[in-house]
Amino acid sequence: MAILVTGGAGYIGSHTCIELLNAGYEIVVVDNLSNSSLESLNRVKQITSRDFQFYKLDILDKDGLDAVFSKNTIEAVIHFAGLKAVGESVHSPIWYYHNNITGTLVLCEIMKKYNVHRMVFSSSATVYGMPESVPISEDFQLAATNPYGRTKLVIEEILRDLYVSNNNWGIALLRYFNPIGAHKSGWIGEDPGGTPNNLMPYITQVAIGKLEQLNIFGNDYLTVDGTGVRDYIHVVDLAIGHLRALEKVMTASGVEAYNLGTGIGYSVLELIAAFERASGLKISYAIAERRPGDVAICFADSSKANKDLGWEATRGIQEMCEDSWRWQSNNPNGYGAAKVLTEIRAAE
Repeated sequence: MAILVTGGAGYIGSHTCIELLNAGYEIVVVDNLSNSSLESLNRVKQITSRDFQFYKLDILDKDGLDAVFSKNTIEAVIHFAGLKAVGESVHSPIWYYHNNITGTLVLCEIMKKYNVHRMVFSSSATVYGMPESVPISEDFQLAATNPYGRTKLVIEEILRDLYVSNNNWGIALLRYFNPIGAHKSGWIGEDPGGTPNNLMPYITQVAIGKLEQLNIFGNDYLTVDGTGVRDYIHVVDLAIGHLRALEKVMTASGVEAYNLGTGIGYSVLELIAAFERASGLKISYAIAERRPGDVAICFADSSKANKDLGWEATRGIQEMCEDSWRWQSNNPNGYGAAKVLTEIRAAE
């Protein structure tokens, strides 16, 4: 019996694969490598000294996904696969809706065919839109403000409808806040293609000289220093959250949403200061205009995950920054040449 991990070569997926393997699970990974690297999975195998089956496959490929289920005894699915850049989703909404929603429908159809009714879904705090207060709990009104967030919200509703149609389903909807950090080994981490969309990889690429400076969008919010405050969570804590959620859905039916965050907010300038302490480097930045849709303060109430899953984030902001810098300084070009070589070999 194995756990299928869709999008398992990505940033959060690869860290979750490590935690699954270290916990003794058998895994099968499906990823189309459109925004990830086969090298990340090679390193997962090195870190864990465990082997597993990998299929280069898009979950929109119904026949290919069917073949994966027919060749492997799948017990549950952790579903990461999907496009994830907010700005890109605004420019290419049809692509995002088709890829994320249709891909999930294909996956659910194949799961239903093979009587696999256990899923942990990678959702997002973007489903809350612009909440009027903090901390944000799971019973807040849902109102995504961009196509990416709306794909997550639509998928959550699809999965709820799936349970209504068949009460055998057990599904956890994990709403992430802001994952940063990297594995302690420095072997795997966040490796965005092109200019980073997220704050931490932008900071680390300024630190190694790949980018000239960081733009901070707004310094006139009603916060400790005028810059936006967010809930940053270590990616390993996040990965462990998937294990706890998996344990839950394996023994209980129903659909439940869980926030995964630290419950502590840090401003952009506080994050920069923590990173400068971790790296011993100064980060050049400039203040830019606010971005439309950005809220001043956003952090999680994760007490439900603590109560129901026995999970809590244990790694602080300094450790997040130290691990992010260890990854970036050891891998200045991300997976770089190793990514190209492994993908060439895979195609041969």
